[in-house]
Amino acid sequence: MSDQQAMPDGALLAEVAEARGDAAFAVLGRHGDTLRVLAHAATTPIDVFDAGGSPVGRLDRLDDTPVFAGQVSAPPPYTLRHGTRDGEIETQEPYSFPPVLSETDLYFLAEGTHQDMATALGAHPATSLDVAGARFAVWAPNARRVSVVGDFNGWDGRRHQMRRRAAGMWDMFIPGVGPGTCYKYELIGPHGELLPLRADPVAWRAEVPPSTASIVPGDAEFTWTDAAWLNGRGQRQRRDAPFSVYEVHAPSWMRQAPADSCGWDFLTERLVPYVRRMGFTHVEFLPVMAHPFGGSWGYQPLSLFAPMPEMGPAAAFARLVDSLHAAGIGVILDWVPAHFPTDAHGLARFDGTALYEHEDRREGYHPDWNTLIYNLGRYEVRGFLVASALHWLEHFHIDGLRVDAVASMLYRDYSRKADEWIPNKFGGRENLEAIDFLRHLNGIVHARCPGVLMIAEESTAFPGVTAAPEQGGLGFDYKWNMGWMHDTLTYIGQNPVHRPWAHDQMTFGLAYAWSEAYVLPISHDEVVHGKGSLIGRMPGDDWQRFANLRAYLGFMFTHPGKKLLFMGCEFAQIVEWNHQAALDWALLDQPSHAGVQRLVRDLNGLYQQTPALHARDDSPDGFAWLVLDDRAQSVLAWLRFGAASDRPCLVVANFTPVPRHDYRLGVPHGGYWREVLNTDGALYGGGNVGNLGGAEAEAVPAHGHARSVRLILPPLAVLVLQAGPDQAT
Repeated sequence: MSDQQAMPDGALLAEVAEARGDAAFAVLGRHGDTLRVLAHAATTPIDVFDAGGSPVGRLDRLDDTPVFAGQVSAPPPYTLRHGTRDGEIETQEPYSFPPVLSETDLYFLAEGTHQDMATALGAHPATSLDVAGARFAVWAPNARRVSVVGDFNGWDGRRHQMRRRAAGMWDMFIPGVGPGTCYKYELIGPHGELLPLRADPVAWRAEVPPSTASIVPGDAEFTWTDAAWLNGRGQRQRRDAPFSVYEVHAPSWMRQAPADSCGWDFLTERLVPYVRRMGFTHVEFLPVMAHPFGGSWGYQPLSLFAPMPEMGPAAAFARLVDSLHAAGIGVILDWVPAHFPTDAHGLARFDGTALYEHEDRREGYHPDWNTLIYNLGRYEVRGFLVASALHWLEHFHIDGLRVDAVASMLYRDYSRKADEWIPNKFGGRENLEAIDFLRHLNGIVHARCPGVLMIAEESTAFPGVTAAPEQGGLGFDYKWNMGWMHDTLTYIGQNPVHRPWAHDQMTFGLAYAWSEAYVLPISHDEVVHGKGSLIGRMPGDDWQRFANLRAYLGFMFTHPGKKLLFMGCEFAQIVEWNHQAALDWALLDQPSHAGVQRLVRDLNGLYQQTPALHARDDSPDGFAWLVLDDRAQSVLAWLRFGAASDRPCLVVANFTPVPRHDYRLGVPHGGYWREVLNTDGALYGGGNVGNLGGAEAEAVPAHGHARSVRLILPPLAVLVLQAGPDQAT
């Protein structure tokens, strides 16, 4: 072997044979004209064949090690053939293939600014040296050794030891591994400890729980047909456009059988036409990222790049999105960058150290959820999360992300006692790294994906959530108005006799309605954990409960702010939401429930077709109080305005079970004001008390206007009247 490189010493051979370190590629593979392979099961010399099947060498065992070596007369790739106790086998030699990651990849991965980290890392079908297989790459800077294990190598960490690269990256091309192959990473930690097998942090596919392996994805791209939707998305999602969201927990919306979840294709068949018929502009899915525990509803995900496998393949999820777009419906996903679960196969101490999380529990542990907090001070972690967001937006054509638990990210003392948190470098409670990350995230998303929406679930008074970063804001497009939701649900849940003392809870939201761009959320959180269903919160007998709910929905859809309603609320689901059971669709056989559903459909239609109800949601110019102080009768009234050419609307709410006759309200124009919606209408299950289609404005001054209308206010109801076509502002 005159042309071979220096023979590795016995200690190095033993380290590679036992897979105790990172020297595999220094020893194994082709070096000069010498090929070394590791074959623990071999009982004979190893014959080597080139890509054309011609013999190019024979390898002999080195001393008593499982390493075989010999000269070869052709370049890789190589096929190996040798005997074992069970007979002759043929394998492909994996250590002579070139690196997977380029030097440019490594540079930008270290910076956390790689333009396509979701493809650079993880497992992907690939071809190297004209051989089909899969490329693997993972970040584990403190590991002594990382191996790919799976069905293809008997889950033996000695077989495919990865190449250590700069920036803490490891990579390897494995020939013959194809789509659908299960795999994990086997790591030895910094102190020589063998760690539990880890799922791939950047896996595009995952096994159905309780199984936990990652899966090599298919290489076929889904054929999208939504170019027209994407081209018009920016206009559809402007702040002056209607935005009415149907929030859905995908597995439990409508089960095919009691023990089954929905599937993506089932939702394509059933959900898409339903949402279109109901008039919502968007669907928002609770997290669809793969998660080990269904009871978390997806809010404890471990696979931030993989759709939940129990719903079907990724292509089926893409098909659902494409179908929603074809129906004119946008898609929002809940996305969780605030924390992650502690499952042994996940991200927790991934390489034996606090890699994705903080070392100190005062910074890195969420006491509320028993989860770990991402270390947003690390460029690689920031890059990982940004890559996840972009993966859903770009690869799956998602129209927006609702970022979960933003409040918990912004404050270091969130839900902590005085001695359970560490102040920032200035001694304050704000999480400066998280604030910087959110600005960075929103900036990248808006630059890479114009027209996409970023929505914050943020429950504090943190200033500027929806302001531009250059103005000191976080750069979100919308913020959930949790205060409005809490106040108004508290009010509507009271017996009407007590409402005069809680009147301000219905008006307070207008004191800050334009401090941010708001979404009014009646979300899943309001119908779980003992809170009861939305209809279950309403006081009184059955008639009053349904009337209260209809009035509340009318109030919500005419109040400034975009709309979000959780599934089941649109037809007055009676029981509290249970993620393990489908919605009770049989209730629609009852007129009262069908009436609520009809009302929501009509509210959506009115909201979308009436610019006065949506075009100036984020401006005080679009709203004017008429009556905000009639607490004795629990009456509220206001005007909504669109552009100068749009007809204004008059909205009046009576939150008592008593009709109010001859109630006079000032209006800005004369002429006929048509009653375009009455939540007490008979088709909604109400008593049909109203104004026979509208009212003529009279030359009687009221509420600062020269003219007024005299109305009958139905009990527990909201009326919407619109000025005639010649009465624009």
